[in-house]
Amino acid sequence: MANTRSYSAKGPSQRQLRVGEMIRRTLSEILARGEVHDVALQDMSITVGEVSVSVDLRVATVYVMPLMGGASVEVAIAALAKNAWELRKRVSAEMTLKHSPELRFRPDDTYNRLEEARRLFADPQVQRDIAAKDLPEAEE
Repeated sequence: MANTRSYSAKGPSQRQLRVGEMIRRTLSEILARGEVHDVALQDMSITVGEVSVSVDLRVATVYVMPLMGGASVEVAIAALAKNAWELRKRVSAEMTLKHSPELRFRPDDTYNRLEEARRLFADPQVQRDIAAKDLPEAEE
């Protein structure tokens, strides 16, 4: 019997990862060159942190963050969503895919998670537990 599931329990495939990275690079270059002629996008610098692609490669979720505090994340995502068709057209022109993926923009919370991990590791109790694991066990 054929496997008809549309997802993998192991995570994204190599093709999904490769296509996501190609879209990320392409979008980053398009935004850096200022190819989309929208005043809202021209006034802000946006970093594309990650792109995750659906199994069928038809939907790409783009995680973005504005740099240097020039604009809020919501404003940046609204500007990108407004120009999603133009960005999609430019991405598909530079890539050779059977279908041009729909671009969905979401805030990139990687930096927030990194800060939370730093805060947790700085906790005195966690530091004590880490130091205790490094000590040799007492023999009985």
